[in-house]
Amino acid sequence: MTIAGLPLHPLVVHAAVVFTPLAAVLGIVFALVRRWRWATRWPTAATTVLALGAVFVAKLSGQALLRERPELRPLVAVHEQRGNILFLVMIGFTAVVAPAVWSLGGDSPLIGGGGARHSRVTGLDRVLPVVLVLAAVAVLVWVALTGDAGARAVYG
Repeated sequence: MTIAGLPLHPLVVHAAVVFTPLAAVLGIVFALVRRWRWATRWPTAATTVLALGAVFVAKLSGQALLRERPELRPLVAVHEQRGNILFLVMIGFTAVVAPAVWSLGGDSPLIGGGGARHSRVTGLDRVLPVVLVLAAVAVLVWVALTGDAGARAVYG
């Protein structure tokens, strides 16, 4: 798969490199800063879905690149393994973001109180933010490890 003669994988990877850490940081802010939940709820959800899609397309385009150029397989074996794990971590992160966006409440700094919401499930107020932060940290670690292995394969 190519676009204008360039392999699709290096092009798609840039979307994953931008949206994945952004989704993780938004998830951390959403979890920890209750006052900003009204403003970060939908950007967190949307960015997480974009990041999951970008990681999935990067995985598929990487597999296509290896089918076209099998001689690269030994060079990118670690990158490929880490990319597979990153995809699974992103699925887990998305599975945590979805109920967090749906259930966690927060105050609004707006005078009219627009965007303020009470938690739908009170017991999750203490547990879900912790799980969301841990999942976001896992995403940040795996995106860095995957990118490092890819850069070492290309430049190292």
